[in-house]
Amino acid sequence: MKTKCLVIDDEPLARDLMRSHIEKLENFEIVEECSDAMKALRALQRHSVDLMFMDIQMPQITGIEFLKTLKHPPKVIITTAFREYALDGFELDVVDYLLKPITFERFLKAVNKFYQVSQDESIPETPASHSTPGDDAFIYVKENKKVIKIHLNEIVYVEGLSEYVQIYTENKKIITKTSMTNMEEKLPDAGFLRIHKSFIVSLQKIEAFTSSSIDVPGKELPIGRSYKNSVLDVLHSQGNVSVV
Repeated sequence: MKTKCLVIDDEPLARDLMRSHIEKLENFEIVEECSDAMKALRALQRHSVDLMFMDIQMPQITGIEFLKTLKHPPKVIITTAFREYALDGFELDVVDYLLKPITFERFLKAVNKFYQVSQDESIPETPASHSTPGDDAFIYVKENKKVIKIHLNEIVYVEGLSEYVQIYTENKKIITKTSMTNMEEKLPDAGFLRIHKSFIVSLQKIEAFTSSSIDVPGKELPIGRSYKNSVLDVLHSQGNVSVV
């Protein structure tokens, strides 16, 4: 299923460039190109749109003003020559903010962010944050095209790798495209601990710890310097770990 795009820019050359970039992606389709916000509004009434590439400085009203008028806007990637609107854009939850001239490499990075946001929103939310691993709680994550159910009491640790995380359970590894921050929010505070920018561990699986590392089955994980005090406070308060 193709991602339906709307291009909004009052500069013909800018529209040409965005069209050229978008046409290189086989899963993307431009449903319409508009030179101002009013035309874009009519286009949104005619088409189902997944993603808007939108300039800010346009006739009549700006892209930011236009976006504020939409009750249920599609995802938005801003394309502009002006840096000063970045804060406004991100306060409106835009996917990305591209400064002209826009290279294909930078465009592709924004598209990957769109995929990331769309994927995170498509995964069903579970009330894991209100549960503990011992009461058969679980989360869903997406691996390739499958949504996988993972019981919390099976997770040993989670490792972050750039735009992906690896979830290590007792008998397998699951790789999903999301951030460590999103994963941390899915997991309950009562059962899991962020010990490093790249690692979250299950408190139940900790076998031993020092001031700089934690042992889980088959792995020694580092404690990040900025996490050290809070991690050690939690670990020393646990009654089921051994100090080494």
